[in-house]
Amino acid sequence: MKIALDPYMIRNVPLLELPAVVAELGYEWIELSPREDFIPFFRHPRVDDATVRKFRKALDAAGVGISSLLPLFRWSGPDEDARQAAVRYWKRSIQICSDLGVDSMISEFNGRPEDPDRSEAQFWKSMDELLPLFEREGVKLALEPHPDDFIEDGHDAVNLIRGINHPSVSFLYCAPHTFHIGNDAPGIIKHAGDLLTHVHLADVLDHTASSGNRYILNPPGTTARVHQHLDMGQGEVDFDELFRELRANGFDGTLTSCVFAWEDRAKESSVFMRKKIDEYLATWS
Repeated sequence: MKIALDPYMIRNVPLLELPAVVAELGYEWIELSPREDFIPFFRHPRVDDATVRKFRKALDAAGVGISSLLPLFRWSGPDEDARQAAVRYWKRSIQICSDLGVDSMISEFNGRPEDPDRSEAQFWKSMDELLPLFEREGVKLALEPHPDDFIEDGHDAVNLIRGINHPSVSFLYCAPHTFHIGNDAPGIIKHAGDLLTHVHLADVLDHTASSGNRYILNPPGTTARVHQHLDMGQGEVDFDELFRELRANGFDGTLTSCVFAWEDRAKESSVFMRKKIDEYLATWS
């Protein structure tokens, strides 16, 4: 099992210094999420081959590996020009992943929940182009349902991934999305079975509680989604239940500390999360 850190809260650390900082925080793996000097949100990668080589040397020097790259592109949106651009960005990102010697990538379904049929058709179009490249480069892809994607429900996401019917594509369960994707961590984990390869760990309040008033959004009736990625114990996710089901499912993939809420105490949060993950895993022995 790999325990990784999503270093988004410390993304201002220079790229070549990042591995050493992550090692100091107690992690041996990085799940590298979007950053402006590498692969930014929704735009073409910025990193060149020379920097990729330097970054790989910095990782080796720090004794830290990349568990996965996490790009986010609009590859399932209804707009065809945007989809084609996203596929171009994906192709470069897959090459970067391969050049780093990394065999795993993570992403979201994207698309629009108000236009799910068109979005799914666009998703399949992109997959038809990209799956041969994933296969050729030996890179696997884990997908997660995300609030405001064309698929938000965890069970539906597992079904779609099963329908892809490809050994390179698996499922990611994101704990801070629990209350958007069905509030059924045990059921979704069990339903995914061997398809579950990655879990994002962070806490969140149940936005559906208090008659939907745990968070208040204006104007009333807005379709905006709200959630947060908090330290474990600061929200309402049942981690005892989640880890119990992971153990029952024989999970042996990647657990990622994925907190975004505390940039003012990013290092303290990261150290705390590593400790909490180790405490839960200690109960498995």
